[in-house]
Amino acid sequence: MHHFRFKPIFLAVVCLLGATFWFASCNRSANKAPQKPLIAVIPKGVTNFFWQSVHAGAEAAAKETNVEIFWKGPADETNYSSQINTVEDAITRGVSGILLAPSHREALVPIVERARQAGIPVAIFDSGIGTENYVSYVATDNLNGGVMAAERLAAALGGKGKVAVLGLKAGSVSTDERERGFQDTIKQKYPGIEIVAYQFGEANATKSLDRAIDILTATPDLHGFFASNEPSTIGAAQAIKQRGLQGKIRLVGFDSSPNLIADLEAGTIDSLIIQNPYRMGYDGLKTLVDKLNGKEPPRRIDTGVKLVTKENLNTPEIQQLLK
Repeated sequence: MHHFRFKPIFLAVVCLLGATFWFASCNRSANKAPQKPLIAVIPKGVTNFFWQSVHAGAEAAAKETNVEIFWKGPADETNYSSQINTVEDAITRGVSGILLAPSHREALVPIVERARQAGIPVAIFDSGIGTENYVSYVATDNLNGGVMAAERLAAALGGKGKVAVLGLKAGSVSTDERERGFQDTIKQKYPGIEIVAYQFGEANATKSLDRAIDILTATPDLHGFFASNEPSTIGAAQAIKQRGLQGKIRLVGFDSSPNLIADLEAGTIDSLIIQNPYRMGYDGLKTLVDKLNGKEPPRRIDTGVKLVTKENLNTPEIQQLLK
């Protein structure tokens, strides 16, 4: 008898506990914040100061627009397959958008088109790509940067002498354009200047140093260098220091880092063409958020370029850009 009298009470307690648990679960579910859009930001690499500045810009824009970012890039900027795999992972993950700096003009085309087919908008920054299937292209006018470098080096050399180009690698649109702008300007406007070498540092400071030493060995009467990217500029500056050629060889480089600014102040580097990587990350992310919100962002955003010399280094405009 006691057994049957206790059972209804036991069941009531179980039901009460179950209902309490169910309501608590519903309440937790109701109070849970909606998931933020996730945007993959995929640079060419992650080690250089340039990409760290891009990351900072993207993070700032993400906080302002209440989205999350997924930041990942290859350790080696020339590793196209690794970058393709990262984009593929982002597509599989079902991100809301992708902000990409393509390592190669053609190699990244199929995966970008696959992202668009999956309904994921893609914005391109820093370096161009061989497809029109993107929301916006946010980058420096790289051709103009190369022209600016040629004009500066020609002026420093008085329009005559032997110079060398230390590039990144064929197929990287941003550096290809800088190198083309430099070479075309020298050939068309400065017949007294001879480009005696054109080598690639493969986005690696140590390899760039080796190439620069090779050039200095082959051409002991070299007068100038144009280095089209951060690792190439680092390598060329180190080569000049190793050979004790500060002040004898004019080096015009691209991009900045604390060490490169120190070399500029010391006179190892004549000048630097400075981009705005922070703005690339910031504006690039904003274009994707606009697209997600039903707006049509501009197809092309020029983030600007400046020539930095020892003379203008401490001006407010340049200091703001460097910070």
